Amino acid sequence: MTAPRLITVDGPAGAGKGTLARRLAAHFKYAHLDTGKLYRAVGLNTLARGQDPSNPADATAAARALDAAAIARGGLENPELAGDTAASAASKVAAIPEVRAVLLSFQRDFAANPPGAAQGAVLDGRDTGTVVCPDAPVKFFITASAEERAKRRHKELLDRGETSIYPRVLADMKERDVRDSTRAIAPLKAADDARTIDTSEMDADAVFAAALAYIAEYND
Repeated sequence: MTAPRLITVDGPAGAGKGTLARRLAAHFKYAHLDTGKLYRAVGLNTLARGQDPSNPADATAAARALDAAAIARGGLENPELAGDTAASAASKVAAIPEVRAVLLSFQRDFAANPPGAAQGAVLDGRDTGTVVCPDAPVKFFITASAEERAKRRHKELLDRGETSIYPRVLADMKERDVRDSTRAIAPLKAADDARTIDTSEMDADAVFAAALAYIAEYND
């Protein structure tokens, strides 16, 4: 099966968009970009330089230093990106318009010119199909009930040896959903032409099969 050169995968936290995006990229030998980690990477890079993530000049310089080829080789797999320090720094750099502009340009260039020998790209996040690449030929919106997504997050935390209380995880998940879907800039929503897949009662293999079936329809 061939595939379009660009595929976007959006959705809320815990729905499975990252898992699907990575599998699609591996299947088609495309470059993969987890756009949600970019702000965390910029925040951590700013701190690593001994600078202030809330300073526009410092954060923008760190954003401009991102290396697409390094990211394609796994540069966003640093476990520190999942930590509180990265999250705090990310919230600061994300509030800077200049940083957002640099990262938007970075994402679009990654999609148009995949690094390495990749013949295409898969981007996942919250606005890749609506804001970053609205002209992408194939778009997915991956969703699931808040309860199921919180259950997955709860298990993930426990498996990592961290303390987790399911009701608290669920409440945080619902709060984040409201915040992401109502924010003024690039709110979380499905593109009008995206294929929505509800993963509440599907495992990763079933989601992957459904995505491949849709791509086959596109080829037809």
